Amino acid sequence: MSENGVTQCAEKSPVIALLGPTASGKTSTALELAAHLPVSLISVDSVMIYRGMDIGSAKPAPAVLAEFPHELVDICDPSESYSVSNFCHDALAAIDRADAAGRVPLLVGGTMMYFQALLDGLSTLPSTDPDIRAAVQAEAERLGWSALHAQLQQVDPEVAARVHPNDPQRIGRALEVFHATGKPLSRWQRENPPRSPLGDRIVHRFGLWPASRAHAREAMAERFDMMLADGLLDEVRRLKDRGDLDPGMPSIRAVGYRQVWDYLDGVTDFDRMRFLAITATRQLAKRQITWMRGQSTTRFYPTEQRDELLAQMQRIVAQAELASPG
Repeated sequence: MSENGVTQCAEKSPVIALLGPTASGKTSTALELAAHLPVSLISVDSVMIYRGMDIGSAKPAPAVLAEFPHELVDICDPSESYSVSNFCHDALAAIDRADAAGRVPLLVGGTMMYFQALLDGLSTLPSTDPDIRAAVQAEAERLGWSALHAQLQQVDPEVAARVHPNDPQRIGRALEVFHATGKPLSRWQRENPPRSPLGDRIVHRFGLWPASRAHAREAMAERFDMMLADGLLDEVRRLKDRGDLDPGMPSIRAVGYRQVWDYLDGVTDFDRMRFLAITATRQLAKRQITWMRGQSTTRFYPTEQRDELLAQMQRIVAQAELASPG
């Protein structure tokens, strides 16, 4: 690693990574760059992967996707599981396609675990045992994820300290590893240090930072209200009517979808649903920002300096064009 968020590397064009919390303007910034320069947009979003989950994921409109194709959007059915390793495999393939087309790969999104795995690597861990996963999930449904987080504190306090009590995916995975092997996840990670799948390739890391907490909170509430106005209730109703999905699936646990699902099930009223969804969105943003604060190799720009960020990314792409043998 060198300074200024650049990972040093080999002879291929650089990769640009644009990350930020929800509702920070990442997508619009990437689209503005793509409108003028040869970049390949690669989504780093764990909800946009699902077909039919458009409004609640803030997926770009079909007309926008037609004009500016995004890799790794609409690649899964909501009933399918999709792992971090799946993402790394698919992202590397998308980067290869960008290379073949002579375009600069632009990773854009807010799923920080995906960014972590692709840019910095993850430790090699034992594969998931379906029976153990099902048992952990059943216990979570019976006791709640806060109780399982308390269990994790007992068996692996190191991991529990960096995992939020409302993060079922990471709590579940850590407990699965412990129950399957008798070894805490933190020990596996120490014994198997991570390596980035990108190797020594140059990666320019940028982040958009909310101008202020109050502005971010207001933007999140406004965006969820816009989703409701655009038909989010009908979107979730269509998912429910399929009959093969349930609230325990990763797709339906996504922020916004789970709260609307509960509303349609009669668990909450409309006002409570709206409050819980906006609160969950803010909690997600807080976790994203906490992760971002630990990224010393990422150059952050507050949202009011978005033009400066765009100019910096434009220079990188222009330099890559000049360096291209084509």
